[in-house]
Amino acid sequence: MKRIIIIIVGFWGLTSCEDFLKEKPRSEMSADQYFSDASHAYNAVNNLYRAGIVEFYGAGSAYAGNKAMLGGYMSGLFDNEYKGQEVHVELCHNLTLNSINMSGYLDGIWDPCYEAISRANTAVKYIPETPGLSEDEKDNLIAQALFFRAFNYYYLVKTFGDVPLILDPYESLEDIYVERTPSLTVYDQIVDDLNAALDQGNLENLPMPGNGFRISKGSVATLLADVYLNMSGFPVQENKYSEAVTIARATIQSGNYQLIDHGATDEESAYNVMRTSDLEDEYMYGVEFAEGISSSGWLPTYSYPNRAATWGIFQYSITNNAYRPVDELLWIYDEANDLRIQEKQFFHSSLTYSDGENDITQNFEVSPYLWHNDEALFESGQSGKDLCVYRYAELLLIAAEAIARSEGVTSEAVNYLADVRSRGLWQTDRSDIVAELNTLSVDEFVREVWRERLRELPLEFKIWSDIQRTRKFPVTEEVNKGEINFVDVVGHTNVWGKTFEEKHLLFPISENERQRNPNLLQNEGY
Repeated sequence: MKRIIIIIVGFWGLTSCEDFLKEKPRSEMSADQYFSDASHAYNAVNNLYRAGIVEFYGAGSAYAGNKAMLGGYMSGLFDNEYKGQEVHVELCHNLTLNSINMSGYLDGIWDPCYEAISRANTAVKYIPETPGLSEDEKDNLIAQALFFRAFNYYYLVKTFGDVPLILDPYESLEDIYVERTPSLTVYDQIVDDLNAALDQGNLENLPMPGNGFRISKGSVATLLADVYLNMSGFPVQENKYSEAVTIARATIQSGNYQLIDHGATDEESAYNVMRTSDLEDEYMYGVEFAEGISSSGWLPTYSYPNRAATWGIFQYSITNNAYRPVDELLWIYDEANDLRIQEKQFFHSSLTYSDGENDITQNFEVSPYLWHNDEALFESGQSGKDLCVYRYAELLLIAAEAIARSEGVTSEAVNYLADVRSRGLWQTDRSDIVAELNTLSVDEFVREVWRERLRELPLEFKIWSDIQRTRKFPVTEEVNKGEINFVDVVGHTNVWGKTFEEKHLLFPISENERQRNPNLLQNEGY
């Protein structure tokens, strides 16, 4: 596979043996001493590709799922076979989580994000002073650092609400106890960082794979459009739909990005290309993995139930349907017409293999198929398949919703939604889809976008963020598969029989963090 692998070294970099003998040990080097060579700046930015929120997409545990799955568990629409052991899942389903019983888990979100932010702050401060870099190089590296600072703050503010906004590296113990900053102020800084990266970063306007798996203008623009969309919803409710349109439209109209097309067979569908290929023009930003260097951990094993480990065919010792879609989630699809719910597209429920003499078929509860990896499961026990965080399909849906909210149900908005929907409804005439969408009011059209987000992004960990910003919960019925109604999330009873309260729309601040920083006030209700 052709790619550029980012090999992460310690934050303070590596020096030659000769240089090491001449200079202070790394543990005694100050930041200005460290940024004394162009390679130091590159190392500092490279480190951000493996820090903070990026860590949440790997699967370091066979049992717990990855950190990015937390919102899916909170929605109640995804289960984990080991939830009796992995209490964060049970606490989310039962809505009994608090600042103490989730403290260790939430530390694992808060601490890595702030560590990445600290590294980004250091890079932003010292790269301009680093010798041996051209001005274009400096601008490009700073843009990448700003992207990751913004990305980590975005995850924090969506998860916890108001969070401390820290923009300078910690170089002393002064002012170490920082109070929480209002969410709108944090969002404004995220926007400033991303706009600076777009305007001054000399970034290539390419899909991430076409840019050597480095942050591109498309990566930044997609994140920024998503930020504007979320700012327009709850809890800050700043109307930023027009800004989302401007960013998304420019990116779409560049012509540099495109949806993956279906091949001739179901096995060559766009959704199977997503499962097998890292090189598509649909990929705006993803987390890069590499077998033998930085694998995705246990992620392929999440495609099978626990009992599959006893079949004796996998290179992994444990399997676990750690992100099992419950029936109410699967009912979002029209089984007769939507390719995405067909067997071995986004999901699967059977596997046929040979024991050397006979073909054996195993049937099991519906599991994610997007992470199934032949080589990892049957040969190497390690997956180098990347995990996409933002796809062009999502940018089209962001644009469709934002245009409808700011300009009405225009032909442009309809076409963007139809592009995504027609790929899923692969046997439906696109003109029929367009004709139906053109009859809708703004509110009706927006809800169609929400429905399409559910169907298109079920395994990209977006569902809870959508519930948070819309304050609406998707309700389905077995007798009307494909029909999705939206009800107020506050007061709604989840599939586990527990009722959402206002407080559940944010996670509590870990009590450990509050003990370390007495200026951190707790979220209301916890």
